[in-house]
Formats: sequence, structure tokens, C-alpha cells
Amino acid sequence: MLDMQFIRDNAEAVAENAKLRNMPVNVQVLLELDERYRNHLQIADALRAQRNDNAERLNKIQDKSSMEAQEIIALGKGLKTKLAEVEAELAEINSELTPAKLSVPNMTHPGVPVGSDDAGNGQIAQHSEPTRFEFEPKDHVALGQELDILDFDRGSAVAGAGFYFVKGAAALLEMALVNYAMEVCRSEGFSPMITPDLAYQEILEGTGYNPRGDETQIYSIEGTDLSLIATSEIALAGYYKDHTFAAGELDEPKRIVAVSHCFRTEAGSYGRESRGLYRVHQFTKVEMFIFCQPKDSDKMHDEILRVERKIMDGLELPYRVVDCCTGDLGGSAYRKYDIEAWMPFKNDWGEVTSTSNCTDFQARRLNTKYVTDSGKRELVHTLNGTAVVSSRVPLAIMENYQQADGSIKIPTVLHPYMQGVTEIKKEAK
Repeated sequence: MLDMQFIRDNAEAVAENAKLRNMPVNVQVLLELDERYRNHLQIADALRAQRNDNAERLNKIQDKSSMEAQEIIALGKGLKTKLAEVEAELAEINSELTPAKLSVPNMTHPGVPVGSDDAGNGQIAQHSEPTRFEFEPKDHVALGQELDILDFDRGSAVAGAGFYFVKGAAALLEMALVNYAMEVCRSEGFSPMITPDLAYQEILEGTGYNPRGDETQIYSIEGTDLSLIATSEIALAGYYKDHTFAAGELDEPKRIVAVSHCFRTEAGSYGRESRGLYRVHQFTKVEMFIFCQPKDSDKMHDEILRVERKIMDGLELPYRVVDCCTGDLGGSAYRKYDIEAWMPFKNDWGEVTSTSNCTDFQARRLNTKYVTDSGKRELVHTLNGTAVVSSRVPLAIMENYQQADGSIKIPTVLHPYMQGVTEIKKEAK
């Protein structure tokens, strides 16, 4: 969430920024609601002050049955009634003001390319060329069925379309990826954590996710204030809600790496991208998260990207790095880098990791601060980045490492985690 005073002082820039990010924000309506709210707040404060003064006057009168006392009591009742009316109006205005404020996206790094969607993303690096085969390659769905390691039909029968069973060597592969990513992140100074799979609505809103409404990608638990998390970023950001780091505590950024299940409705139509593992409703993800001082956030963003690339380099997959354009940033990110692996089934690149610098956008809503050397309390900056995801990375491995005989080689870096399995092949029955 942006600071309201910043929005007042920079209304045109905020409106233009929202427009470039394809966010439907009416800044003028927001400012009008804000002014009405502040005016009513002043009236309410004045009425409370009058009520308190009136009560003090009454306390000084010994004879409460006197005419003077009765006049003060009558005045007090009138003030109480008027204050209740103003507070009700305040609540009504705030019910419109709060979602209006939450709809405003973060500001944008000046180096971010301008574009309406992911076609406007700018490539900044590429690791190796797309895989070429001397045979007709299969997609991961066909490979998974033939090797009996993925079962979408039974997943659909149990939980609906977009759910699936991971079996045999593919299950080992998923666990190997999680352990590999955790080990790399730990070697880079990240402390491991396992998060809850649920979070309160205020935590989701604080991180920039909309848990309700037609456009939500969130599964909400009916009859509760809880939702399934779409990423452990949500739970990790909420870990330090209403927390202030002591002076010196963030001299070194706080690095956390967490593993969690993730759940997304994936509402909408995605055509071929809906096939198989590319866009599913549940997956496991290893996520990096950093709390730091504002002066360190750009450097930490580069650090997360470096670790993501280190993981991908170890897997020896073809990939490229893109600087996401304004229309592909979402609400919270000040700047975002994606890593896209080569995916033969798409005959194109597909996102496998993403890292965002959210500056103080999440910290403001979640009230996460630190004490500066001068003793002042300031908002921290938060950053997040995918280490590995259990849907798209196995997809990329299966398709890029497939062999002419239908088997799949396991990347060498994963061998220590695979319990002796170095290739996935059809087992004789």
C-alpha cells in the first residue's frame, strides 16, 4: 500500500503509474473519499473533545439535579447521538476508502520497460540455446503417462481439473528439487522455514493479494477469515506483522527460505498453457524472502536473482532472464525479474521463477518497521523470489532431458537426492 500523503502530493504520477500497469484505479475518487474521511474525522475528534469537556464540567457540579447539571447532561446526550452518527458515516466512508487505497499499485522502478503485457518484457540474459532433438520429442503429459509417473485423470477424479498425482521417480524428483534448492539457499545465508498453508484475509491484503472478488486467484475457506496461500511469500511477509526490528538488527538483511504448498484458482482461459503441469491448482514451492533496510533492497534484488540463476545453472536447463514490463508487474512489485526455461511443449520460453522488490509497499500495510541508527522508526523493504517450483521445473526437466527411447535423464546435480535413481524409464511389468 502506498502512503496516502504520497498519493495526495503525487496524484498525477500515481494515476499514470496505475495506467501503465493496467490497474483500474480512479485516483480522483480516492482523493475525494480521503478528503471526506479526514473532514469527518476532524468533526468526530471535535465532538469527542466537547464530550470530554462536558463530562469534566458535570463532575465539578455536586448537585446533579440542578438546572445547570441537567443542561450539561442534555448536552452530553446530544453530543453522544451526534458522535454516533458521525462515526457511522466514518465507517461507511472507510468501507469505500480502504479498498480504493488497496487498489493502488506500487510505484515503478524507472528502468522497467513500458509494455501492456508479457510481450513487452525485456530480455537481459540467456543461458544456452533452446534444446534441439534428433527425434520427435514428446510433451511432459505424454511422457508422464507413458512412464506412469503423472496421473492427471485420477487427480481430476479426486479433486477436479488442474489437480494431479505425482508418482514413483517423479515424486523423488520433486523432493530432490526441494532439497537441492533448500541446500543452495542455506549456503547463501538463508534460514529455512516451513510455513502454514493458510493465512488471514488481512495478511493476504497486506501482501497485495485479493482474497475475495471475481478476479481473485485465491481459494477462500467458506465461513472463515482464512484463505489458502498462493505462495509462502504471503505467510512470510505476515510473520513480522506489527513487528519492529531493533536498532542494528537489520544491518545485515534477514534472509529466509521457506517451503510450502501453494494453491491458485487459475481463473481464466489460457489455451495450450492449461495443459499438464504448466498451470495447476496446487504445487510445492521453495521461496526466498528478505527483510532489509531501504538502502539495501536493490542490492538484495540482484542477490535473489543471482541465487535463482545459480539453481538453474546447476540444473543445466536452457533459460533466459527478463525484466518484467509495467503491464506484467502486478500490484506489489517495484521491479520484477522472471527466469523462463525453454519448454518444448510450448516451443517457447515459460516462466519458472520470479523475484520482486516490493520496497515498503507490503511493510506499510503489515506495519513492519526497523529502528534506524538515529532512533527513528522506518518501514522495512521486503523482497521475494522463487527458488524452485514443483510443477514447472519438473516439466522443464522432463521435456529437455527426454531421450529417444522415451526415458528421462536426471540432472547430475540432483543425483545425491534421488536415492540412486539417475534416469526415469518405463519399468517392465
